Amino acid sequence: MDHVLCGLAENPALPSDLVDLLVTIADEDIASNMAWRADLTRAQAVALVSRVEDSAARLAERGLLTAADIDPVAQPLAALALLTEGAGRPEWARLVAADPDAGCRERLAACPGLPTDVAETLAADTAIRVVAELALWTTSDMAARLAEHPHAEVRRAVAANEATPPSVLAALLTGEGLPPARRCLVCDRKETPFVHDPDCAEPDCELPSGASCDGSHESTVHDMQQQALRNPATPAAAVLAFAGHPSMLLRWELAGRTDLPPEVYERLAGSPEPGVRCSLADNPAIDDRLMQRLATDPCDDVRRSLAHNPRVPLDVLTRLAGTVRIGPTPLPRIATATPAEVEELAASPDPAVRTLVAERRDLPSGIRDALAADPDAKVLKSIAPHPGLSEARLRAMVDRHGVRVLVRVARNPDVSAALLEDLVRHRPPVKKAFREVARHPNATALALSACLQDWQARPVAAGHPALPPEVIVELLADDEWQVVEAAAANPSLPLTVMSALVSSRGQVG
Repeated sequence: MDHVLCGLAENPALPSDLVDLLVTIADEDIASNMAWRADLTRAQAVALVSRVEDSAARLAERGLLTAADIDPVAQPLAALALLTEGAGRPEWARLVAADPDAGCRERLAACPGLPTDVAETLAADTAIRVVAELALWTTSDMAARLAEHPHAEVRRAVAANEATPPSVLAALLTGEGLPPARRCLVCDRKETPFVHDPDCAEPDCELPSGASCDGSHESTVHDMQQQALRNPATPAAAVLAFAGHPSMLLRWELAGRTDLPPEVYERLAGSPEPGVRCSLADNPAIDDRLMQRLATDPCDDVRRSLAHNPRVPLDVLTRLAGTVRIGPTPLPRIATATPAEVEELAASPDPAVRTLVAERRDLPSGIRDALAADPDAKVLKSIAPHPGLSEARLRAMVDRHGVRVLVRVARNPDVSAALLEDLVRHRPPVKKAFREVARHPNATALALSACLQDWQARPVAAGHPALPPEVIVELLADDEWQVVEAAAANPSLPLTVMSALVSSRGQVG
């Protein structure tokens, strides 16, 4: 891999004539980077696909290719890429449906808007993976038909398809009204009864860990039920019986549904597994009484999930604030707090509560500045990245609490160049702060020079446009490929150097 050219392929300052030249020598790695260039023209995209067909998927996704640009016979991957985006031609789908490569047919099966005759062909495919892929994405009518497919793997895919009719999803859960499946991936490959060893040593084994079949295709049926319970189109009445199911995974899926009666949520709250209760605690459909109950759950993860529930009452949330580690993240309930609630939270005597509101980035200036003067370091860490804070307030934070707030101060969008230089000189040094400074748009060459001495910050700093051109050129010969690519992608790399690099490598190629 040529890391210099891979970096140049991403460089936003690379002029159009050098982009043209780079296209002519691109390999898969270079083309992968070029496919996301914001300035790539349609002509360059067509030329890139002609050079490296694998780049078609990204280019089609971006709308840089049209059906007129592609020969489906010579460029089948490009044709598939356009079909995936719904921009291909019907005759292309018929061509791919007859491809001997099951992988191509499988990709086709996931494409939207397939002609009816193509869908029929894929539904009758001899490769189950192709039929299952069709079942996952197809229309309501075809999904209903495939629910009766003799292979359980196809039915599992139908259960995950949100276009599947609710009545069919209910039948898949209960088995009522459907003929029994005759095969699954397990009994296709192994003599039953069979349970797949999680530590299976067979090098070519494709069965999932724990897959089993005793003739009833039980592991696939379980997966099918899990998909149906997760599917929002499955009617609530069809899932109620699973509240007491012995499978923790099925109850876990049920606990995340938002359309169940309160008594079902109450029953799930008694599940012994924390995972089920975590899913329940995060569910905005549970009522306040159940939230009060979950707020006293012995598991930290359950209480943490409840704190992230967008409907958790503020009084419950404030009690949770001091009992679980929530981390530096804005909570949904805090984000929707009213101005009066924000003022009340910011004035709380509990620093854990003030920390929660300090994570908001749209605070009124008075509340923001008051929190910036808070005596508690955790509150300061949360408020430090808030835009609008003066340099004096940011410096005061560092003076008072040093390494405890350094990283978050460096993340502030308004932090001055001078303060960034002081942060990298801080003793003792804070390694994470170097990475924040290295990506900050206000970082100076002096600050970046210090960041280059840290192995984790070095690749980030190598791509910063404030680096002196001569330093960027030196980094092109670095021992670490990440640094080389970042330097080559740096828009401050001199144009003469870019031209020389592309031209010399083009001549070698």
